[in-house]
Amino acid sequence: MTRMSRRALGAMLLTPALARAQAFPTRPVRIVVGFAAGGPTDVIARVLAQDLSQSLGQPVVVENRTGANALVATEAVAREAPDGHTLLMSTLSHSVNAILVPTARYRPLEDFAPVSLVAKLPLIAVTGASTPFRTLPDLVAAARARPGEVSYGSAGNGGSAHLAAALLATLSGTQMTHVPFRGNAPALQEVLSGRVSFMFYPMIGIAEQIGRGGLRALAVALPARDPAFPDVPTTAEAGFPGFDEYTQGLGILAPARTPAPVIERVNAAIRASLAKPETVQRLTGLGAIVAPSSPEEFADFLRADLGRWQRVITAANITNQE
Repeated sequence: MTRMSRRALGAMLLTPALARAQAFPTRPVRIVVGFAAGGPTDVIARVLAQDLSQSLGQPVVVENRTGANALVATEAVAREAPDGHTLLMSTLSHSVNAILVPTARYRPLEDFAPVSLVAKLPLIAVTGASTPFRTLPDLVAAARARPGEVSYGSAGNGGSAHLAAALLATLSGTQMTHVPFRGNAPALQEVLSGRVSFMFYPMIGIAEQIGRGGLRALAVALPARDPAFPDVPTTAEAGFPGFDEYTQGLGILAPARTPAPVIERVNAAIRASLAKPETVQRLTGLGAIVAPSSPEEFADFLRADLGRWQRVITAANITNQE
């Protein structure tokens, strides 16, 4: 067979999907984040995008498309072309919105192709320095003694702070009052002032506030104590084992039917980024746990996550109107 014949045969055997994958990316890639710039999800997405721009050979930009606890962003990406040029940075809201919002126009497992888990965001329970709560058991005891008087802040209904505190109330058999805000920052300000009793806050960016003395850390939702907070007990040490299993995972999703070779290329680029010591240092310095995975492992995580949060939402009787 001549060289020309071999080339012709190769071209015939090359599937359209593989051809597209070999050309990918042909233009800038977008990572859509459903939350405002400067928040934990956005910060991690931007660290990742910087590395991916180099490894993929095209600009990788972060687009903040806020609204309805990331529902707007999720629905938008589900409708994008399945070519790898538009990706979603997913959080637990990916599962929670599908459970809580009857009108959600996406299916969390069927309408997306998992690419990779990126990081986990453990939470830390904090209270204002002016409150009487020195430990998590102190707070729970107050909630038992005065049902509904202990309040907790969150960035909105169905977010990680809301669900974590609802889980604590369920596990402790207490009644606490949820006070939602439009973002973690305003919720934290109310906790600092003492007008809201406590909140679970992502460990990203909280160390400075605790260090200044305005906040008191009560517990970290981790299996072991965090080196950044060596004197703060874990939720298990505070009497609530298994709490750390509900740590929020952040990952990258593509629209369903994105070609497998494209998924594999983006996955490889993400894993390479998260293997770089400087990237690991930046993310761990922010309080995140670096957690790259294969697409199959991320799919397993998403299936388990859907079940985890369904159990919490059912047990705590959480509704979309709360």
